[in-house]
Amino acid sequence: MTALLPPNVAGWFRSRGWEPHAHQLAMVEAAHSGESALLIAPTGGGKTLAGFLPSLIELSERPREGLHTLYISPLKALAVDVQRNLEEPVAEMRLPIRTETRTGDTPEAKRRRQRAHPPQILMTTPESLALLLSYADAGSIFKGLRCVIVDELHALAGTKRGDLLALGLARLARLAPGCRRVGLSATVAEPDRLIAWLSKTGRADGGDVRLIQGRAGAAADVEILVTRERLPWAGHMATHALKEVHARIRGHRTTLVFVNTRAQAEIVFQELWRLNDETLPIALHHGSLAAEQRRKVEAAMAAGRLRAVVATSSLDLGIDWAAVDLVVQIGAPKGASRLVQRIGRANHRLDEPSRALLVPANRFEVLECRAAIDAVRAHTLDGERERPGGLDVLAQHVLGMACAAPFHPDDLYDEVVTAAPYSGLDRDQFDDVVDFVATGGYALGSYERFHRLKRREDGRLAVSGLPVARQYRLNVGTITQEAMLRVRLARGPVLGEVEEYFVQGLTPGDTFLFAGQLLKFLGVRELEVQCARGGTGDPKVPAYAGGRLPLTTQLAERVRGMLSDPTAWGALPDAVQEWLRLQRWRSVLPSRDGLLVETFPRGGKRFLVAYAFEGRNAHQTLGMLLTRRMERMGYGPLGFVATDYILAVWSLRTPKDMQALFDRDMLGDDLEAWMDESSMLRRTFRNVALITGVIDRRHPGQEKTGRQVTFSSDLIYDVLRKHDPGHVLLRATRADAAGGLTDVRRLSDFLARVEGRITHKDLDRISPLAVPAILEIGRERVDGSATDELLEAAAAELVAEAMPELGRDGGAQGSLLL
Repeated sequence: MTALLPPNVAGWFRSRGWEPHAHQLAMVEAAHSGESALLIAPTGGGKTLAGFLPSLIELSERPREGLHTLYISPLKALAVDVQRNLEEPVAEMRLPIRTETRTGDTPEAKRRRQRAHPPQILMTTPESLALLLSYADAGSIFKGLRCVIVDELHALAGTKRGDLLALGLARLARLAPGCRRVGLSATVAEPDRLIAWLSKTGRADGGDVRLIQGRAGAAADVEILVTRERLPWAGHMATHALKEVHARIRGHRTTLVFVNTRAQAEIVFQELWRLNDETLPIALHHGSLAAEQRRKVEAAMAAGRLRAVVATSSLDLGIDWAAVDLVVQIGAPKGASRLVQRIGRANHRLDEPSRALLVPANRFEVLECRAAIDAVRAHTLDGERERPGGLDVLAQHVLGMACAAPFHPDDLYDEVVTAAPYSGLDRDQFDDVVDFVATGGYALGSYERFHRLKRREDGRLAVSGLPVARQYRLNVGTITQEAMLRVRLARGPVLGEVEEYFVQGLTPGDTFLFAGQLLKFLGVRELEVQCARGGTGDPKVPAYAGGRLPLTTQLAERVRGMLSDPTAWGALPDAVQEWLRLQRWRSVLPSRDGLLVETFPRGGKRFLVAYAFEGRNAHQTLGMLLTRRMERMGYGPLGFVATDYILAVWSLRTPKDMQALFDRDMLGDDLEAWMDESSMLRRTFRNVALITGVIDRRHPGQEKTGRQVTFSSDLIYDVLRKHDPGHVLLRATRADAAGGLTDVRRLSDFLARVEGRITHKDLDRISPLAVPAILEIGRERVDGSATDELLEAAAAELVAEAMPELGRDGGAQGSLLL
């Protein structure tokens, strides 16, 4: 198969001392056959090069102008990194190829030039592709397109960004019928789903996508930090272990320190810097930092000038830094696939193991880390259920296509159903979406501003005016983060962005941590937070809505299995083993398939703790529904707290019949009533309204505040609920709420699984396993660096309460537990 490589390309491999991998040659062969391909290969196997190799060969043999290959990344940083790495083989093979990036950070002048004179290879994002497709010249830009490469496909498929991209690919198939599609991924639980996503038919059996799998690399060397410090009962910052993490950084060439939230990134960076007596070059990277600062960090890493970077998911995907020889995961990874992805950032060589260190922040996270390692070693990845494409994303796409050129609904429907997320879309739903985009629908039709399309005599629909197209292009995309304010040093540079709600809680003189610095809040001017370096007092830390990653179903199942099987405890730290043994002595342990519910008195209240292990979102919904039911039953519920692992409810009286309390019928009228009454639907509607363009956050020269956006969306929501309850926006809202914030499907599966398998232990005091749940009560949403210390002080009191026997003899058990 090496004959597939022309002499200049084969010579380049030899000059590097490389032999092309079998999967790289298979990708070239698939391209020669005109086939699309899904490549699943481990990190370090030259996956990205394999995706580009057919394009480099074709452009080498048949040089041409115009856009030939479009590379799409879920991250701007990844697009920039890939473009930088691709320039090297292009230059060394002396290929007549221009490679460029186009993202939200690309200057406007460069964007205009790219439309007029596109490079042969363009790296971009789903949002930038949607924007390009909305222009009248999209046909001329893409008519010569030969290949679309979607990197880290697993991270896009099944998301709203993936829905938007799938619709964009359906349009590209019409503009450039001969264009191949290539998907790249290292972590795939269900290949057929991604094959369907790539196929121009939207089906796994379409026959136009070849599956290519690279050989497995060396098994990763992953360990859990067994801290010399006291292992916390609760908390999420892992500050107790950062001295030991810093020691690992000192002992390695370059370390990537992953955390799960941006607030955690700021705190971990500050603590590592405080410990950094040698002033090792350590940097911070997350999505809210200014683009210039992120690029500086990425360039410094690529050049090998940094010893460590503290990062969130902003560096999860595909960044290829050969100098990285250790990955540290602070806190539990929440999923086996995510852990594999992050481990893969270390040591990009197939024949050498990647090294990773997991640092659990509390005792339950030790169990989760152990379960994640076991899943990785068993090659068991997390698979998520399929869901239909969002109607709100479809509405945005319909408007974008009208901005490009008038369309006939019949033609657009035939095109849309070739996108996998919309392959099951019926015509009535499609027509409802088109009618909404055109007129606003029944309840909004009397408002002129919602008349965004007009029907021509030939039956085609066109935008009603240039302002509609301008607003679409200003607001394109499906990322509906909270309103952001720029953070600027007084008479200095912009450091990045924080959410508006965080700033509303600050008064002049307050201090906060951001961009790795201690800053003093001076005030807000227009859409900018004015601040200065320094300040006094306990600093606050910006948190970001949706920052917590959900615990996957597969990992939760492994944690339950570990708890129920004492023979699996041998790999756990002594303190955790002792904790579980004492739980078994005081109460019982949760089973793999059932539900343990403990009740006990404390502080004049009655507590109910359910060990469900179904993730925070499902537990939040369960808590809402249980407290409604307990209120009707006369138990006097007072509140609840939910974590990824457990749900704790406190009330005036203890429920007796747990089977009735956890009956599946709570997902009927109770769920409907709660969703109608709660603010959750309003928040979800706000995001749907932003995606569909009913509400525009950005206008030329100005941007609405979050308060203005919420006020506008609430008005529209109330109108629709009253006058048009079947409106497509409300349908999209309910679908989002059921699948995301409430995790109704997962909750339904849980209630079915535990039916008839509920163990109720009515105790006279709190159990050891319930201590972390009670510590969560009353915690602030925004965590500070001292939070874990406060929790440990409270934990000592709770442990003494749970196990008074230990207080009498002091023994080894007491020291292990505390």
